[in-house]
Amino acid sequence: MFDVFRRRMAELGYVEGGNLGYRARSAEGRFERLPELVNELLAANPDALLVATTPGGLAAKAATSTVPIVFVAVADPVGVGLVPNLVRPGGNLTGVTNIVAELTGKRLEILKTLVPAAFRVAVLLNPGDPVASIQLKAAEIAAGDLKIELRPIVHVRAVEDLDRAFAQAVGENADAAIRMVDPLSSALAKPTAEAAARYRLPVIYPFRENVVAGGLASYGTDLPSQFGQAAALMDKILRGTKPSDLPVEQPARFQFVINMKTARALGLTVASTLLASADEMIE
Repeated sequence: MFDVFRRRMAELGYVEGGNLGYRARSAEGRFERLPELVNELLAANPDALLVATTPGGLAAKAATSTVPIVFVAVADPVGVGLVPNLVRPGGNLTGVTNIVAELTGKRLEILKTLVPAAFRVAVLLNPGDPVASIQLKAAEIAAGDLKIELRPIVHVRAVEDLDRAFAQAVGENADAAIRMVDPLSSALAKPTAEAAARYRLPVIYPFRENVVAGGLASYGTDLPSQFGQAAALMDKILRGTKPSDLPVEQPARFQFVINMKTARALGLTVASTLLASADEMIE
């Protein structure tokens, strides 16, 4: 995703090694490393920080109140305390929210249409993510309307947890599952899709990247376009605009993607209404 940001910055007139330089760090899903990594970057006296995910944004905010910060792929910046207001963020932060909690209900609705007989739906989430509870609350509201039961709720903190999580879901007779958003939902896209295939469990995911990796279907924001939006915000900051004067942006694009090969492997017949509404069908 960072490559999208870099390309957009180049389009805006920034030349690496000329008028712009980058230093990058990745916690690789280990949230506890984020404060250390942010401090490493701040030690280089950057003009601004680009941070991805809610844990990354919170670590950056805790580390500096002066260096401008642009965040991206953050689920609920007001709810987790990154900014007090989306229109007037104040302080030294602004960015792009991916509004994952608001989209959770839509994912469950799509899953129920894909698997009409589904009554019990497992929830795959990372309890260490600050927005896990927000997503779960939204899912519970939607589940009530759809007459489905969210059970079991299984925790995925690392790739080693996947087999146990899927075994628990199947062992408790889940008919399908929903993958909640956290930094690992993209990082573990392929092994999660492979585990779902082994256990023959239909899973709805948050991002297109999950479906490209072999997942059944996804509905959510277009992650690459969010990084393009973040580049436009960064450009304004580097040209002198204060983050406090730049409203937090909503995603520019949403995508509903179905992997038809995976659907066939699971023995699912995709309803014509879903096919008509899909933005992309992967064969």
